[in-house]
This record gives sequence, C-alpha cells and structure tokens, in this order.
Amino acid sequence: MDNDQFDDALLRAAMERAALYGWGRLSVVDAARDAGVPLDEARRRFPVKTAILLKLGRLADESALVDDGSTGDVRERLFDVLMRRFDVLQQYREGVRAVMRALPFDPALALFLAATTAESMRWMAGAAGLDISGPAGALRIQGLIGVWAYTMRAWERDDSEDMSRTMAALDQALDRATRLGSMLTRRRAATPEITQPMEPIDPSIDLPLDPQPDQF
Repeated sequence: MDNDQFDDALLRAAMERAALYGWGRLSVVDAARDAGVPLDEARRRFPVKTAILLKLGRLADESALVDDGSTGDVRERLFDVLMRRFDVLQQYREGVRAVMRALPFDPALALFLAATTAESMRWMAGAAGLDISGPAGALRIQGLIGVWAYTMRAWERDDSEDMSRTMAALDQALDRATRLGSMLTRRRAATPEITQPMEPIDPSIDLPLDPQPDQF
C-alpha cells in the first residue's frame, strides 16, 4: 500500500465513522483500525484529527485545479472549479455533513476550516483568472468565500443525485456577485483594456443566510 492508498483508506474510514457517530467522537486511532492500517503510520501521516480534513481539502482542490482545457469567462470558470470541488465532497457526503453539524459546538474547528477555506478559495480564484492582487483582490476572495459558504448550505440539503440544487445555488450566488460589483474582474494582464476596474464589493453581505428550498 503506497502513501496515497493509505491516506485514501484512512480518509474514507474516518468519514464513514464520522457519519455514524459524529465528528466529535471520531479519533484517528478508530479510523485507522476501521481502515486496517498500521497505527504507527497513521500517527505519522495524521498526527491530529484535523489532518483528515486537510487531506480531504487537498483532494478537492487538486481535482478542481486540473486543467481540463475549458474556456469561458471568469464566472464560467469559477462555476466549473467550484463544482469540481463539490464532486469530491459528494463522495464523502455524510461525513462532511457530520463535520458541518459539529461546527456550532467546536469553535476551534470552525476557525480551522475558515482558514483552510480561505486558502482554497484563493487557489480557486487564481485558477479561474480572477484578479486577486492587492486590497481589491482580498475583497474579491472574501466575496468568493461568501459564494462558497452559501452554496455549501444548499449542498448540505441537496439530496439529488446530480446535485441540481447545488448547481442552482452556485449559479444564484455567482449571479448575485456579478451584479454587486467587480468580483469577477479578470487579471489585468488578461484584459489590458480594463484600466479602471470598479471598486469591488463583497457579495457575501447581500447573500441570504440560508438558501430558500423553494428556489432550487
């Protein structure tokens, strides 16, 4: 068993156990035993429980960042990369939902995921061609975090096989972001004719706290 196979086995066992018993009751030791992998190697590769979520996040990011040769504007590319992240999360759906249910009761976990999500969204924005330089770029990343958070809440409730409600929520959030400002401005190098971009507005300030079920 190579490292990737080891990590995948432990990750899947951990998410299955979290789905059954909750994130708070999960331990790396239990996940390693369920996966049938050596405890000493599990300790080396997953020294803390949140390392499981780091592994899942990396898998989602790597899948999203694969260059599939697609073309389109920034909005279309953002839709594609974010949906590819959801494709990975969908494979561990019940475990991820267990993590989301634990967030209100675990401030340290919430802070950890806020930081890792921000870094992931920076990568997604850059891959889609969004201008993320300077203070304006930082605001655009915050806006994209709002788009992701809104869509995650829809995904949590989406029981369709094709994630149709999730796609609808992402469409809605990106449309709102486009209307509110220049979050979707391309890098200047890609569009040199844009010399005075609009002041960006964080779209998360105008996104509802929860997607309305009848909208999807």
